[in-house]
Amino acid sequence: MQSQHPSDKNDVLRTKKDAFKIPEGVIYLDGNSLGVLPKNVPARLAEVVEQEWGKSLIKSWNEHSWFDLPLRVGNRIGRLIGAPKGSIVACDSTSVNVFKVLAAALSLRPDRKVILSDNGNFPTDLYVASGLAELLDKGHELQVVAPEEVEAAITEDVAVVMLTQVDYRTGRLHDMAALTEKAHQAGALTIWDLAHSAGAIPVDLKGAKADFAIGCGYKYLNGGPGAPAFLYVAEDHQDKVTSPVTGWMGHEAPFAFDLDYRAVHGVNRMTVGTPAILSLSSLYAALDVFEDVDMADIRKKSISLSELFIKEVEEKCPQLTLASPRDPQTRGSQVSFRFEEGYAAMQALIARGVIGDFRAPDVMRFGFTPLYLSHQDVVDAVAILADILATGSWNRPEYKSRAKVT
Repeated sequence: MQSQHPSDKNDVLRTKKDAFKIPEGVIYLDGNSLGVLPKNVPARLAEVVEQEWGKSLIKSWNEHSWFDLPLRVGNRIGRLIGAPKGSIVACDSTSVNVFKVLAAALSLRPDRKVILSDNGNFPTDLYVASGLAELLDKGHELQVVAPEEVEAAITEDVAVVMLTQVDYRTGRLHDMAALTEKAHQAGALTIWDLAHSAGAIPVDLKGAKADFAIGCGYKYLNGGPGAPAFLYVAEDHQDKVTSPVTGWMGHEAPFAFDLDYRAVHGVNRMTVGTPAILSLSSLYAALDVFEDVDMADIRKKSISLSELFIKEVEEKCPQLTLASPRDPQTRGSQVSFRFEEGYAAMQALIARGVIGDFRAPDVMRFGFTPLYLSHQDVVDAVAILADILATGSWNRPEYKSRAKVT
């Protein structure tokens, strides 16, 4: 194998790989599930633990601005997804944030009962919507259609259009601006799940006039396993909604300890309990790598990597069938292929140092993270995959035994 693919020579992001701790001999194609550890994070965490927690103790809430960390992290994420300062807060999990923003959105459309989504949405979003509708017990209905049917299904009965911008299974990319405009024309609001978008593709929440958004910090943002999620509330809505979980951190005067709840002004009213300082500190440090990065460069390289991957796989692995959109402009930063024995093939691939993942029933997923992935990585990964398929080395009992996490 050659040491460098021609496309890597002029890669403006090529030095970014040095900012990450990637195990020797590993080609990591799973950043769409869990991002790689940035090298600066362990030292920052040690500082927070040993100096701030260890020495400053509770004084750190003021001395080290722990109290404002959810909003400070949110502002850093906002730069990557077209959100103004003060419109994003990092807190809780993605699922909890879906519950909060969906309840908030429904409160703004009390006379409408339809929550519209699609069958490419991440299942937890649908579970939360169904559970919330049952909890409210006001006749709300979750309507789920095929992704290509969403636009036609946006009628004047719809209260909220709730979509994942990039389909977690296939990488199919929704047109945020167009669907948001259609929703607004019908009098509906929008919630966008950016779990597979933030840090992977250019997003312009304000430009698209999105109403609400949520996303996670542990995929392309590299915040670490279980990193805090984030939520966005458009400026026009911030003082019109209240979190359905009214915890003390959303109070206008949390340390007055009043017995009545009064929501603070701005997006902070969507916070609930005490911030997870260690996790937030990890995520904040991980975002350093994006400070001098243009998301347009990330998108350009992502398309180049994924197009090369598809070309190589279709030439060398005819057993696989493309499950993602072929047009890169309608695809996020991942590529999926179908293979009847996809689970076993993926386990064999992982055993050879190429890490992707599997989604039922037959989808092999590969994420493209331009900050630490090269074109040569792609070529080498496909060569290993082709060997596994050609030799049938995936056909072993140990590769067919399903683990809890796939």
